[in-house]
Amino acid sequence: MTMLAPVRRALVRQVRATFNDQSKGEKPVPASDDALFPPGSVIRRVHGDVTSMMVGGIAALLMQMLHPKALAGVWDHSDVHGDMLGRLRRTARFIAVTTYGHRDKAEEAIARVKAIHEQVRGTLPDGTAYRATDPHLLAWVHVAGAINFLDGWRRYAEPRMSRADQDSYFAESRDVARLLDADPVPSTRAEAEHLIRQFRNELLADGRTRSFRDLVLNAPVKSVAEAPVQMLLMNAAVDLMPGFAREMHGLSRPMISPVVRGATYGVARTIRWAFAGEQYRKAR
Repeated sequence: MTMLAPVRRALVRQVRATFNDQSKGEKPVPASDDALFPPGSVIRRVHGDVTSMMVGGIAALLMQMLHPKALAGVWDHSDVHGDMLGRLRRTARFIAVTTYGHRDKAEEAIARVKAIHEQVRGTLPDGTAYRATDPHLLAWVHVAGAINFLDGWRRYAEPRMSRADQDSYFAESRDVARLLDADPVPSTRAEAEHLIRQFRNELLADGRTRSFRDLVLNAPVKSVAEAPVQMLLMNAAVDLMPGFAREMHGLSRPMISPVVRGATYGVARTIRWAFAGEQYRKAR
């Protein structure tokens, strides 16, 4: 094991560099016993797994952007066209802070996001007004994210996760959604699936959606060495999405889906091994 220590350290450095903007001095969010969610909570278990959260996060973003108002908010008010990694980093950091960070830090992060939402408003191409503070729209963004994060965890970490624990995840993640003023917010998996069905007739796939899809799936890589892993995770995300969302995006399940899942599971196990000795974040 001593011989593998440099490999383990290199993997940890790589993952941290991906999720923390070192040019801004960002460091991993340390776990606090005085967080919004206590040690042992299901949400801390789910959100602590790097690979399943990456896969779930990409799937969530693609699914969220099927709502024209959610897409417009990002398209019109962010630098997503030139800084996709930055957007993913900010989302990952918000999740880390609100899941593991000290309660005060979590509340500060939520307040910052709400202040940003206050500035995000505009008009869709068809003339319909939108605003990021709309509780109904926030409910869609939340449920589309939560279902994919949870399903990413189930596929690549805990395939036999009990229905009770799945319900606990939604009940716990509901707390942050409510602090962001989302409404309605599901507290069980059944409620989440029902809410997604209710949103189906509001979703839209058009030229702007396709452009955003391509921005996500063809995001530039930091190095040639990272390209195969990024391609794998993108395919795993497409594979993870609910069928209707995949079809709306004009995507199909990877033909070698078992290979994609097996390779992604291998990446997940390797990263868990690399972080096994790290103490800055523990789920329990």
